[in-house]
Amino acid sequence: MIPFAFAKISGSSAFPNLSGNAIFYRNPKSPGVLVKVEVTGLPDTNSPIRSNFYGMHIHEFGDCTLPFDKTGNHYNPRRLNHPYHAGDMPPLLGNNGYAFSLFYTNRFSPRDILHKSLILHLKPDDFVTQPSGNSGDKIGCGVIEPLPPKKQAFR
Repeated sequence: MIPFAFAKISGSSAFPNLSGNAIFYRNPKSPGVLVKVEVTGLPDTNSPIRSNFYGMHIHEFGDCTLPFDKTGNHYNPRRLNHPYHAGDMPPLLGNNGYAFSLFYTNRFSPRDILHKSLILHLKPDDFVTQPSGNSGDKIGCGVIEPLPPKKQAFR
């Protein structure tokens, strides 16, 4: 797997301690993308197990200006119903404010997602409600940027 893009995730005004990174990897043997996300500072729940699910999507525009209202809708080039948008992703499971996720998808190619935004939502995606799964407020955002060529990255 070859890393080709990353997103530095920052929290909203309501969750300024939320931060993290997403790295996107190209698979030279197939058209899909491996996505690795690590986040800290997620809001805890009031449940005894202190874990919660958070919606995670790729949105159309890479503008993470607070309050994250310029990110557009879910990335959906085929104009499909939710949850079949190219930008619909598995929920993020937070535990005591920390989450790690690793998954493979062929819903988009590497070049499709550059300069779009990765959004974390306060509530889990219900995978039913149109148009975006009723996942609530945007609590984290990161613009998906290309990684520099290897020679430039380590100079």
